[in-house]
Amino acid sequence: MLMGNTPEELLELVVRTADDRQAKDIIPIDMRGISVLTDYNVISHASNKRLINAIADSIVEAATKAGIEVKSIEGKQNGDWVLIDLGDVIFHVFDEEERSHYRLESLWTEAPTVDITDWVNE
Repeated sequence: MLMGNTPEELLELVVRTADDRQAKDIIPIDMRGISVLTDYNVISHASNKRLINAIADSIVEAATKAGIEVKSIEGKQNGDWVLIDLGDVIFHVFDEEERSHYRLESLWTEAPTVDITDWVNE
């Protein structure tokens, strides 16, 4: 099934792809009504730089296959924090130390998180 036509389908595609590549503690934040930049921010982390880059590459590949424009990718050279802007969804993957340092989740405490239990493997 090709996904990605609506912001919600793109969110599901991103979450499932990140989970398949062993992204940890995936938290999608519903930014609708809070930000004009995106509908969803997805925050996650991985255990090492190689895995961070593999997750980022998989997100880009899945989005491209679904016909979604990748607007920008930032941080791949350093590998501690990669941001992928897909328009309706912005995906972040950190190393664990960077994630706990920046605590992006705490920036949008008024925004609800999205229940992804049906999209991820426990």
